[in-house]
Amino acid sequence: MTASQAPADAPPTAMNQRQILQAMSGLMAGMFVAILAGTVVSNALPTIIADLGASQSSYTWVVTSELLAMTATVPLWGKLSDLFNKKLLLQLSLAMFVVGSLLAGFSQGVELLIFSRVVQGIGAGGLTALAQVVMASVIPPRQLGKYAGIFGAVFAVGTVAGPLIGGVLVDTSWLGWRWCFFIGVPFALLAIALLQRTLRLPSTKRQVRIDWLGAFLIVAGVCALLIWVSLAGNEFDWASWQTGALAGGGVLLLVAAVFVEARTPEPVIPLDIFRNRTVTLTTVASLLVGVAMFGGTVFLSQYFQISLGKSPTIAGLMSLPMILGLLVSSTVAGQVISRTGKWKRYLVAGAALMAIGLALLATIDAKTHFGLLSLYMAIMGVGVGMLMQNLVLAAQNDVAAADLGAATSVLSFFRSMGGTIGVSVLGAILANRVASETAKGLSDAGVTVPGGEGSGGHSVPDMSTLPAPMRTIVEHAYGVATADLFLVATPFALLAVVAVVFIKEKPLKTTSGMERLAEESGEAAAAPADKGPAAPVG
Repeated sequence: MTASQAPADAPPTAMNQRQILQAMSGLMAGMFVAILAGTVVSNALPTIIADLGASQSSYTWVVTSELLAMTATVPLWGKLSDLFNKKLLLQLSLAMFVVGSLLAGFSQGVELLIFSRVVQGIGAGGLTALAQVVMASVIPPRQLGKYAGIFGAVFAVGTVAGPLIGGVLVDTSWLGWRWCFFIGVPFALLAIALLQRTLRLPSTKRQVRIDWLGAFLIVAGVCALLIWVSLAGNEFDWASWQTGALAGGGVLLLVAAVFVEARTPEPVIPLDIFRNRTVTLTTVASLLVGVAMFGGTVFLSQYFQISLGKSPTIAGLMSLPMILGLLVSSTVAGQVISRTGKWKRYLVAGAALMAIGLALLATIDAKTHFGLLSLYMAIMGVGVGMLMQNLVLAAQNDVAAADLGAATSVLSFFRSMGGTIGVSVLGAILANRVASETAKGLSDAGVTVPGGEGSGGHSVPDMSTLPAPMRTIVEHAYGVATADLFLVATPFALLAVVAVVFIKEKPLKTTSGMERLAEESGEAAAAPADKGPAAPVG
């Protein structure tokens, strides 16, 4: 290729710095919306559940339903991104988020609220998979680190702003918790407009048949297993016919999905990518990170409000040490990785720090000093910031450009699945431990509650209505139960350390996904000519 040809050939495969930053504005606005959806309700949930007269099980389901929908649909979004216009798919996922947010804001019962969270989760699944796929398409892996740092900064800002906004909205009488859902709508609409204006990608539509059967089997199997872990031990016993039906049915559906995926020419999840050692180990690590991070931290806000007696706004501020740790470590690690090209050391250090932070948080109770609590949360945040985004970078660097969407969505899928399992199982552990600790406290105080009513295990208590002695018992119960959650999450973080240790460090590529795809397409087109008779020249 001559120098004079380069400008004409460059636009389909490469973007300059200014174009990348413009495209990132829409992507980051979309990711901010997805993050806000999960975090803005965290401090509002105790108020929402109490206002709707729902139970602790419903508290868990409001969180779980979005994670479940996001988890189940991420692989399909990822596959669609390899076949169709990524920008249109991003805008579609944002539109679904808008619909879900409006439904949630107008909910009059917990059933509609949970359904609306499912719709939000489907949209968030698209944003989670597609934003990272688009970044990998336009940015070379060697430069992706510094942009991933921006991604981490947006993640941190959204995570900080969400609980704070949620707390302020709940504490403002003329607004209320419904605005926790309405607040994301203008950001989503802004993201749609920015993407339309700034994102320029070559058309990737291919004339292929989508594996709808495989997609259905994957979604159905994952949903069956996640519903089982969400309800077992609460709605029915672990050893029951419901367990057999949901767990057995889920496993059979996933076995059938593997059978279908292995034989279809365009699988939703290409099984061949698991022959890649880096993809397999980063997938395992992502699953474990999901269990440890989401499962261990989603109930922190409840601990701040119930065990420590803080308002929703203060509870949002109390999470700042963890978020600031994530923000600093994600940004700094991303810049250093782009400068040096070395990334494995940050994966190992991040996994180790996450495990240490979780182990320290397992020592908290209702009387833990905020200084110690802040230190523990900061350590965990630093670890997560160094680990989470760089797992995706390692996998994207080691797969063919044609499989970027599938590989990225697989990691997001397993991280979300780990989070959903963690929230569901640990939520059941929390409810049971709170009930037993409250009953024990009442028994020690010489109080008998018929049938365990008011024990605090079946409903989220309104602390302002409890007498002082009862409040002390409930605060202690939630403190002990929350510490138990971190103790259960710690072994999963330790297994993540083992997984990342065995990842082999490879040099980061210096070409973007679009450039690599063009090269791979050229090689594929040249291959038949190499095998046949010599083609005439000119």
